[in-house]
Amino acid sequence: MFIIPIQFAQAQKQATDTLSFIKSKRMSDADLAKKREGRFFTGIPDISSDPVTGFGFGVRTNVYWNGERTNPLFPYTPYLAKLKANAAYYTSNARELVLSLDVPYYKGTRWRFKLDFKAQQNPANLYFGLTERTLDPLRLPSTPSNGPTYKTYAAYDRDRKTLRPGQVGEAALVTDALSNRFRETEFMLNLKADYALGKGKWRVLGGYEIQHLSYSTFEGLRADAIDPASADNTSAPNGTSLLRRDFEQGLIKGLNGGWVSLLQSAIIYDTRDFEPDPTRGYYFELGNEFSNPAIGSQFKFNKVFIQGKAFRKLPVGPRTVLAGRFGVGNIFGNNAPFFEFQDQWSPDGSINALGGRQSLRGYRANRFLARSLWMANVELRVRLAETKWGKQRFAFGVAPFLDAGTVRDRWQDLSFAKVKTSYGAGARIAWNQSTIISLDYGLSKEDRLLYFGIGQAF
Repeated sequence: MFIIPIQFAQAQKQATDTLSFIKSKRMSDADLAKKREGRFFTGIPDISSDPVTGFGFGVRTNVYWNGERTNPLFPYTPYLAKLKANAAYYTSNARELVLSLDVPYYKGTRWRFKLDFKAQQNPANLYFGLTERTLDPLRLPSTPSNGPTYKTYAAYDRDRKTLRPGQVGEAALVTDALSNRFRETEFMLNLKADYALGKGKWRVLGGYEIQHLSYSTFEGLRADAIDPASADNTSAPNGTSLLRRDFEQGLIKGLNGGWVSLLQSAIIYDTRDFEPDPTRGYYFELGNEFSNPAIGSQFKFNKVFIQGKAFRKLPVGPRTVLAGRFGVGNIFGNNAPFFEFQDQWSPDGSINALGGRQSLRGYRANRFLARSLWMANVELRVRLAETKWGKQRFAFGVAPFLDAGTVRDRWQDLSFAKVKTSYGAGARIAWNQSTIISLDYGLSKEDRLLYFGIGQAF
């Protein structure tokens, strides 16, 4: 597993290219002085417990090859090669394996290659609908459109567990505790390559992705319930899920899963000085995913996502960075499956939208979904302290943030009306600079949520 990246590093040491195409991406002197040489490993455990997935344990790891300071690439690249490996297993038989290899400026050339593989079974996905009506207050799946709504997720969660009489096809008494949940099983392979143009600020990218997906919901599974007469906790069969209802009514496509084949393309402008945690620079992209039976897909659609990011170091403290992002996306085509609405593809890393750690912190993942969206994020990343433990270097900081966004059924209707906002603060640990461990606490009018992950939100 380690032989290929080592060969990449050795080959790049021998490169004779003047590297003029990446001069604009030179790291700051302060960050360059702290950049670690050679190969090193970072990783954290991942422990969780859930009524459906059960108890689970996993690891999230990264292996970096940085090369030596004598390498002409050293001041300009975040790493010569990076291998990400995530693995998890749950007592319910849910599991995950993710492998990702990233090689920027292969052998000192203008080419960058990425390879991603994923095999997972996740029964904790969330679904609240697929139109701009998701912007309305929460409503139980079994209630009509004029039924009661809930201002907070806590009140909604309590009432959906309350026993109710079963409807057609359901048991006599059911709970809706799992009404917004569904299980996804995914196998994915993705290959991407980009090429630096001119002085390297612009890049063009092409890629291909193949996926096989299958889905199931939890009708009839015994789940948490509340007896409305006694207020006692009990259990009961789960009723019909919202995803199943929408599928049976013809409102969504894709619940039967299948093969998805994608051609990916993008044009990118990038002057960030250090991709994992920039102090300055700009990033802009226009990305597209094309799916069609002609390339082996069972679905026909076209996804477009445009985003810009900006980073500016402020003259306050040892390292204070103001970071911002704005993005807008749309799905074209009436055959797009529901699961394609749940993320925006980006060469810089796909984004779960709208809601969750990467887009609108303080709301549940995929809380607001429709064909079109825009979102914006602002963070103030303040470094407070640094320390070194053996060969490992750690930096600690905080990041207050503000998030906003909205969705529409047509891109022509995107506006600043019905905008959802959230705010909060996070803690950041930079481990050997390249691995950023994030802990964010987001607040919204609907919920308060804690998020944990690797990497900056954007």
